Amino acid sequence: MFKNNVGTVDRAIRAIVGVVLLALYFTATVTGVLGWVALIAGIVMLATAALGWCPPYSLLGISTCSVKKA
Repeated sequence: MFKNNVGTVDRAIRAIVGVVLLALYFTATVTGVLGWVALIAGIVMLATAALGWCPPYSLLGISTCSVKKA
């Protein structure tokens, strides 16, 4: 379906940041508009980490995946 464009290290960083953002939201450390931004950003980060695909990376032709040598 989609070609992976998010490498292993990038995925790990996205997962950690996503969990932290969601924790900030669910513990009510951040509230209001900033809380909603943290929730949405956390979900997006976890989704892109899980899928290994980032739409903006695709649009810009960026890939953090390692290049396999033949």
